[in-house]
Amino acid sequence: MRSSVDVRAFSLMVFFCLIIGMQQVLLKGTGADISPVLQLALRSGIAALLVAAYIAVRREKLEFGAANWKPGLVVGVLFSMEYLLLGEALLRTSAAHSVVFLYTSPIFSAVILHFKVHTERLSPLQWLGIVLAFAGIALAFLGGDSATSSSLPVERSAMLIGDLLALLAGASWGLTTVVIRSSSLAQLSPNQTLLYQLLGAFVLLSLAALLLGRTSFNPTPEALFSLGFQSIMVSFVGFLIWFWLLRHYRASQVGVLSFMTPLFGVVLGAWLLDETLEPNFLVGAMLVIAGILMVSGQGWLKSRLRMGRQPLVGE
Repeated sequence: MRSSVDVRAFSLMVFFCLIIGMQQVLLKGTGADISPVLQLALRSGIAALLVAAYIAVRREKLEFGAANWKPGLVVGVLFSMEYLLLGEALLRTSAAHSVVFLYTSPIFSAVILHFKVHTERLSPLQWLGIVLAFAGIALAFLGGDSATSSSLPVERSAMLIGDLLALLAGASWGLTTVVIRSSSLAQLSPNQTLLYQLLGAFVLLSLAALLLGRTSFNPTPEALFSLGFQSIMVSFVGFLIWFWLLRHYRASQVGVLSFMTPLFGVVLGAWLLDETLEPNFLVGAMLVIAGILMVSGQGWLKSRLRMGRQPLVGE
């Protein structure tokens, strides 16, 4: 039986959200030395080797039957598309914008699963969260007119394209979740599902980097640190922490805490990259995060409300 979130789980989630929120900041900050798409391709290849070694050490049996490799191929393509779109978005918009729009993924997966899986029907509270999130997206798109990064200035029109690409990356992530939840991958080891995603991303993103001419790599200390951090901390350690938490704690409670990721991304972008945060974007981002909380944390919110209504002893 899975436990309720305790101090250890909360601490691990803070650490997890911090390192995941850092990825857009590092990709953006080192974009002049190594393109985000190439960095994402290389990190996927390195992380795939680490995950394969981890599977071997644990002596897990890999299952490559037709029922698994076909949806595995699909999630590999969708995972690659997500990060291709994110990499191109980061060339045009800020890290803060990209992390907020990327983490709209639960909204897309919830809506699709509502119509695809009978047990995933959305409640009125969740529909309200979806409306709130999309209102936040619309407001965030109406941000200020100036560039948001002092290191890589962009025109407003390019920034809007970048925002749209990040939003499409979130939709691709949402589709990945749908495929995993509604196929044989739902019964597969999370480590093997992750391996499918990383291998697909390495192959397809490497090809995309070649076709788009994004292969230049200036091995500065910053670029090498970012690549190492992305490969080990984000794509390997981060995902292992996430899967461990899901195995030992209630998924609804763990999922609620993931709202910290876009918050960390926004704060780190402003702090480390001197990104300007427009008032419209900040308000829109808060609406998006609130909507995600209502969609992903419905069970937790309802339990909090029920506890709040319980009479005190002696009343």
